[in-house]
Amino acid sequence: MKPHSLTAREEELDVFFGIINRFIGYFTRDSIRASQNDTRSEYPFVPMDSRQAYAQISLARDLLRHGKKMAAGASFLDVGCGIGNVLLMAEMMDFKVYGIEKDAYPYGIARKLMGDDCVAQDDIWQFDRYHDFDVIYYFRPFAEKKLQTDFERMIEAKLKPGGILIANRKMDMGIDTNPDFRRLEEQWPVWQKNPQEADNA
Repeated sequence: MKPHSLTAREEELDVFFGIINRFIGYFTRDSIRASQNDTRSEYPFVPMDSRQAYAQISLARDLLRHGKKMAAGASFLDVGCGIGNVLLMAEMMDFKVYGIEKDAYPYGIARKLMGDDCVAQDDIWQFDRYHDFDVIYYFRPFAEKKLQTDFERMIEAKLKPGGILIANRKMDMGIDTNPDFRRLEEQWPVWQKNPQEADNA
């Protein structure tokens, strides 16, 4: 056995994540070409690294399992879900999933992949169900700083008490000093909103 070689399981995961990323890459190129987003302020579909997304969703799942929430079927929202790749991963990990995507081409792929009941062509600012979900996930939807930070603060305000936020490429890190939130893992941008607020509502 070579020094520093991968375990058999790590090699298997490399194969599977490699296959996943190849398929995502194919649809990403088409999504970028067909994007109707205003790229001065909005990003077209840009996929999160599948291995990192898996680790982050696993962290949320394990915490909710510890709190017995997964037994009832925890809910997962992907804001700007693109082609639905993260939704599919979360669904395979026992979440009840829902995604919103404004851009027509990736929305069409996500709808075919996940079904009409799991995806809506909706605008981030108009969506009114953020408070319904146990986990909210996003990969920075806005290129313009003020739009992005306004979006982040809106999500944090609307996330339910006890809810988990997975916020990739976050711009406003004030959440780390916000007493309403606690960071769940130093290496990942994952926080939980203080569940004690539920007792005071």
